[in-house]
Amino acid sequence: MPAPRDPPTCGRTFDGKRCRKRGDHHCRQRAEHVVAFFHELLVHTKGRWARQAFRLAPWQEHGILRPLFGEVRWDEHAGLYVRRYRIAFISLARKNGKTELAAGIALYLLVADGEEGAEIYGCAKDRDQARLVYDVAARMVRLSPVLSKRLTVKDHARRIVDESTASFYEVIPADASGALGSNPHGAIYDELLTAPSGDLWNALRTGAGARTQSLLIATTTAGSDRDSFCYAEYDRARRVLEDPGSAPNRFAYVAEVAADADPWDEANWPKANPALGDFLSMETLRQEAAEAREDPAQENVFRQFRLNQWVSQTLRWCPMDLFDRCAGEPWPSPEWRFVTPAGRPAKAFAGLDLSAKLDLTSWCLVVPDADGGADVVWRHWLPEAALPALAKATGGSAHAWVRDGWLTLTEGDVIDYDAVYAAISEDARAVTLAEIAYDPWSGEPAVQEIAKRVGPSVELVPVPQTFAGLSPGMTELMALMRSQRVRHHANPVARWCFDAVEVKRAADDPELIKPVKPRRAGTGGQSKRIDAVLTAAMAVAAWRTRARNERRPGRLVGF
Repeated sequence: MPAPRDPPTCGRTFDGKRCRKRGDHHCRQRAEHVVAFFHELLVHTKGRWARQAFRLAPWQEHGILRPLFGEVRWDEHAGLYVRRYRIAFISLARKNGKTELAAGIALYLLVADGEEGAEIYGCAKDRDQARLVYDVAARMVRLSPVLSKRLTVKDHARRIVDESTASFYEVIPADASGALGSNPHGAIYDELLTAPSGDLWNALRTGAGARTQSLLIATTTAGSDRDSFCYAEYDRARRVLEDPGSAPNRFAYVAEVAADADPWDEANWPKANPALGDFLSMETLRQEAAEAREDPAQENVFRQFRLNQWVSQTLRWCPMDLFDRCAGEPWPSPEWRFVTPAGRPAKAFAGLDLSAKLDLTSWCLVVPDADGGADVVWRHWLPEAALPALAKATGGSAHAWVRDGWLTLTEGDVIDYDAVYAAISEDARAVTLAEIAYDPWSGEPAVQEIAKRVGPSVELVPVPQTFAGLSPGMTELMALMRSQRVRHHANPVARWCFDAVEVKRAADDPELIKPVKPRRAGTGGQSKRIDAVLTAAMAVAAWRTRARNERRPGRLVGF
């Protein structure tokens, strides 16, 4: 059997210089080529450097582009040198320039990688997310005198075409794996943390097998689901950084602050934010850190999106000292009626969560005052048969709630809806009820009965129990509590619910939250209830939305 031949020298030439190395090596000429592509053909599209030549930051050039495109190996089967890396995982905090870098790489793979019939895919959880990189790439093409002559941008199809090589770059969402071409040369999966599964990624990998040097790149910020596909890829990237030889075809760039590091020490922030002080403002991070130190929910956001740390999916939402500071005048028993000093019924907004069978039913009234604050009062009902379980979950407190009138029992093992309807009718006569926000799960027959009892002047608005549906009310409610502009009068049932509630954040938008039952160890999460939080959030959202809509237009109407 003949001995294997030594591979030839690389021979790659750029700017009049030839690479004379052989075997696995770093080819400076290849690295210089991709850097020159960015510097000479691309421009920035946003901010203070918009329309100026793309200025690579040192971390972009030396931390990502040069090693990613410069490392090569000899491919015996193809008989040529090819890129060492076929998969890249790039993770850093938000607003550090991932999108523009990814757009530039996509264009390089499309037009400058020497590939005929190149198929480049811009991927994300949905088409709107995938468009973020595409839109930047399309603008780069339009602003480049060279690329605009060679490439055709087809916005209606979210596609950029190079007719001279029969190559294209197009947008595809995560659910389009069945429609993929069979031979992608490159792909950019933006914000992998939002990927519903690894199906699209795996389809891209297997489809790229016939290409000699395909490149699949995942860009992402840290997530919150450690069972997700993104976390599995992150974990693999960490192992690659610790032992590059364990997966020589994988490239990893992970900029993060260690989990045990002080999150408030500014010296740690650049570890996750290589663009800090460049096109990311230190003052912005300082302001966000100041807010995060006072709010556990915001601390999680700061850790995840500014420090690039993987965090828990859920976290406790309301510190009990904050809730207690908002008591106002404590009531020994419920006072349901509200009347203005002039004797006219007060305007009110309501939230309703009707339960099924053995669960808690919650009705909340938010009664605004003249100073931008509000009284918040609840009624709660429970089937009589469910009291023993609730008493056990509350350490016996449920019996006192019934005795003092905070909790109303209905006969039997299911909620008596007629008792709920009667109480709502009573409250509708005591206040000027403007709107009832309700959980759509309540069912149309119940909604119709309530509408009949309260009359046509009261608007009934369904609130989807989703991130988009519940986040506005939760955010407004927390802001009111922090400024101590709500008074709950020490309602003990509400306190129990607020003590239990946790919030979960949307994977793709740190500003969106929704309340969930606790999963904390030792809390008995399955026996906890959060109904008072849900109804308060819905009622507050109804009030604040109506208040914004009723404001008088300012002098700049139309601008």
